[in-house]
Amino acid sequence: MKIAIIGDGGWGTALAILLGKKAEPEVCLWSAFAEYAAAMRRTHENKKFLAGISIPAPVRITADLEEALRSAAVVILAVPSKYLRGVLKKINSCAVQKPLFISAAKGIEPQTLLRMSEVIRAELGNIRLCVLSGPNIAYEVARGVPSAAVCAGSPAHTATAQDVLMRREFRVYTARDVVGVELAGTMKNIIAIACGIADGLGFGTNTKGALLTRGLAEMARLGVAMGARYDTFSGLSGMGDLVTTCLSPRSRNRCLGEEIGKGRALSVILAGTEMVIEGVEATKAVRALSHRYQVDLPITREVYQGLFRKKNPRRAVDSLMSRSKKNERA
Repeated sequence: MKIAIIGDGGWGTALAILLGKKAEPEVCLWSAFAEYAAAMRRTHENKKFLAGISIPAPVRITADLEEALRSAAVVILAVPSKYLRGVLKKINSCAVQKPLFISAAKGIEPQTLLRMSEVIRAELGNIRLCVLSGPNIAYEVARGVPSAAVCAGSPAHTATAQDVLMRREFRVYTARDVVGVELAGTMKNIIAIACGIADGLGFGTNTKGALLTRGLAEMARLGVAMGARYDTFSGLSGMGDLVTTCLSPRSRNRCLGEEIGKGRALSVILAGTEMVIEGVEATKAVRALSHRYQVDLPITREVYQGLFRKKNPRRAVDSLMSRSKKNERA
C-alpha cells in the first residue's frame, strides 16, 4: 500500500512521521516547493514547522505531485484550507487511481462557506472520502505522544481509514457526522483565539473555563442548525479538540489571541509567521454562517470585532459580560 500525504506543513509532516516509521506502507510526503522538498530530503527534518524532529528515512519527499499520487491507495489532504482548492485543481489534472481520500484540513472556505469535504467534492467529484479531526497538536503527534482522533464518513470508508492510520500511539475512532466533525474542527480555533485574548489580558482559569463552556455551546448551536448531531460536540472533534487548542502553549490560534490581548495588531502578528493560523479566516466564515442560519454566536462576534474592526479586547469582554440574562440552555 502507498499513502500520499499532500501538504508539508506541521500536520502533514507529523502524519508522515507517524505513518512512515516502517518500510511498509510506503509513505510519500508532497511539498509545493521544490527547494524546500530537497532540503527536507537532505536533513530529514522540517525545520519550519517541526524543528528538531527527524522524518523517518523510509518517507519519500517530493515536489512532484504526479509522483506523489502515482499508485497511491490512500491520499491524505493536509493542505491549509485557504490553499486547498488550488491544490485540488492540480490533483484533478493528474492520473489518480481512485484512492481513498482523507481530509485532514480544517476550515470553511470564506467565499463559498463550504466545508472542506464540500470543496473537495466540488473539485474531484464523487470520490471515496472521509474526514480526520481531533485534539492533535502536530508536534506532540510527531513525538509519539499518545493521541486520539476521529474519522467521519461512511462506515466502509472510515473503517479503511482506521486501519491505515491506527498506531499504538495514535488511536482512531469512527463516526458518521461529517458536518459536525468538520464544523467543530473549524470553530474551536475561534474559541482558542478568544482564550488567548483572555490570557493576554491576564485573566485566569475562571475566564477560560467560561469561554470553553460557552464556546462549546456556540459550536453545538450552529452545528445543529446546519444538520450536525448535538452529541458530536462532546466528542474528540468537539470538546477534545477545543480543550487542546485552547490550552496548549503550542496552539497557533491561542498564541495569536494572546498577542491580540497584549495589544499587538493582527497584521503585525500575521506578517511575523509563515504558519497559517486557520482561526483568522474561520472567524469571517463562521460569522457569515451565523447570519445565514440566524444563530447567535456572541463569542465569535466579539472575536470578529477584535480581529477585523479593531475593537479593544477589554471592550469586547464588557460586551460579553453585559449581555441580557439568559437560561444556560437557551
